[in-house]
Amino acid sequence: MSEIKKVVLAYSGGLDTSVILQWLRDHYQCEVVTFTADLGQGEELEPARAKAKDLGVGEIYIDDLREEFVRDFVFPMFRANAVYEGEYLLGTSIARPLIAKRQIEIARETGADAVCHGATGKGNDQVRFELGYYGLEPGIHVIAPWREWDLNSRERLLAYAEDRGIPIEGKKEGGGSPYSMDANLLHISYEGGVLEDTWTAAEESMWRWSVAPEAAPDTPTEIDIEFRGGDPVAIDGEALLPHEMLSRLNRLGNDNGIGRIDIVENRYVGMKSRGCYETPGGTILLRAHRAIESITLDRESAHLKDEVMPRYAELIYNGYWWSPERDALQALIDRTQARVNGVVRLKLYKGNVIVVGRRSASDSLFDDSIATFEDDAGAYDQKDAEGFIKLNALRLRVAARRGE
Repeated sequence: MSEIKKVVLAYSGGLDTSVILQWLRDHYQCEVVTFTADLGQGEELEPARAKAKDLGVGEIYIDDLREEFVRDFVFPMFRANAVYEGEYLLGTSIARPLIAKRQIEIARETGADAVCHGATGKGNDQVRFELGYYGLEPGIHVIAPWREWDLNSRERLLAYAEDRGIPIEGKKEGGGSPYSMDANLLHISYEGGVLEDTWTAAEESMWRWSVAPEAAPDTPTEIDIEFRGGDPVAIDGEALLPHEMLSRLNRLGNDNGIGRIDIVENRYVGMKSRGCYETPGGTILLRAHRAIESITLDRESAHLKDEVMPRYAELIYNGYWWSPERDALQALIDRTQARVNGVVRLKLYKGNVIVVGRRSASDSLFDDSIATFEDDAGAYDQKDAEGFIKLNALRLRVAARRGE
């Protein structure tokens, strides 16, 4: 413990991380640097700065990472159409590698010899943070208080805070919610409370980022999203920066009741966990991206992407963003996106994202002169299909003769 002189703590200003801050001083007799990331979670972050100052922290980092988050993490993931276990759009998972990256950068800037997170020993986040730390700085010392201390209940945390004079009124825990929540510009998640009973429906009052689909407007909202190189760049002709794009899509999704899911997922640490998620903008973006790919990607490239996507999504979910295999898959995916350019028209209506049009002036592979059901003027000789079918049926005919 005496070897630890300075620690960079991922700090929210809430009860847990404020207790961790003091516990690090008590347990390691070290200096603590606090780092709070603005990932578009929609919370005022200055109270975290004030809280850290009140607790005597000399080096306080509050960084606006929204643009980097969407540009360098969310958009590359959406180029892959990544979905974990068929439903989860990886909103929490994709934020962890960026937080880990910035923590390591701050550790280098401040001469810290350790980093610390507040993830529990039951969840995925401990794995994601620490794989990120070690992947970026192999010799870094990692401190995970929830695996070391005995403050394993809210009552013990409160007692420790009271005993050490740690104020807890600076951040109302979870906004008064009974759920454990995590939010960033891509999504908000809910765990715990009544959700621990898989038969109990989530209360309507839990949802924060979307109106109920049945309460959404009776008139659909129609939008055009323009893509360039596989990334969205404009809505209805208005060019937007990546974080502006996702914010706009979030508002549109919110208004139309889009993006709610209730799932039971398989955590990397082995247990099943129920979670509810709201990903309004991401749900719209995924549908739009697949639509523009449908006319700009050739069949085998599209199918290859669909084959590797589950593996890619699993790597992100499990915390391997900084791994060589994720880099390799990303290179493959990005190579397919060079000509994914064009515009998709969507209708947003009561929880649904409906594709009603797609076009690409220079990169579409859709040829109506070939696909038409009318006279194709010789563009496609239907007689050629006979030989194609017979060649592909050869192995089936041979097997059939054998009686299989």
